[in-house]
Amino acid sequence: MQLTLETREAGKVAIVRCKGRIVAGPEEELLGAHICSLMSMRNQIVLHLGEVNFVDSSGIGVMVRSLTTARQMRGDLKLCNLPEPIAKVLKLTHLDNLFDLQDSEEHAIAAFARLALPFEKLKPCGPSVLCIHPNADVLAYFREVLRRAGYTAFTSASLEDSLLVMRLTPPRLLLLSQNLSASPETQRAFDAASANLPRIEIANHYSTKDPAEVAAALLEQIAEQLKSHAS
Repeated sequence: MQLTLETREAGKVAIVRCKGRIVAGPEEELLGAHICSLMSMRNQIVLHLGEVNFVDSSGIGVMVRSLTTARQMRGDLKLCNLPEPIAKVLKLTHLDNLFDLQDSEEHAIAAFARLALPFEKLKPCGPSVLCIHPNADVLAYFREVLRRAGYTAFTSASLEDSLLVMRLTPPRLLLLSQNLSASPETQRAFDAASANLPRIEIANHYSTKDPAEVAAALLEQIAEQLKSHAS
């Protein structure tokens, strides 16, 4: 089902009722652009997800990015009326502690009367992982999943930028999109810099799967790769 968005205002709060699927592609881009447009006028937004039947990793990623932007503006993005499958995904990926989740629009609006939630000061101390993907929402999703699993997470949207990240903070493992492109010179430099690093490819079909399953499988692969590389 194509994603549709209905927006209304309640005082200083914008309420966006989402209906359909929030997945990689036009739906994710639509939601991201809509929230960005709203934030040009206000920093208090509620996403009503009661009629959303599926959210993939990119969909959660766009909400994570929007939340980060809102809190940087001293506002917040709250989620309400979560269907059980989406609530379960957030719980399994430990992102339920990142968002302010409310059971109704009324409670979400009332919550804005309280102080905005501060950023959680997570202090990951695990191995460093560099995730390289051209989609900013995918990066946002995997960054939070990795951080909450105890890893030190770095992200980059291109091989060129990742070379700088690797020089400054050498990673222990790479997560790579299958859709990365670069000049021959950059590709050679990246291959040389990463020759001894274990890597995991992020499959193109990940967006068709439950994001909690994607996260669990990815974390399992990371643990196996790091263990194998250390032995």
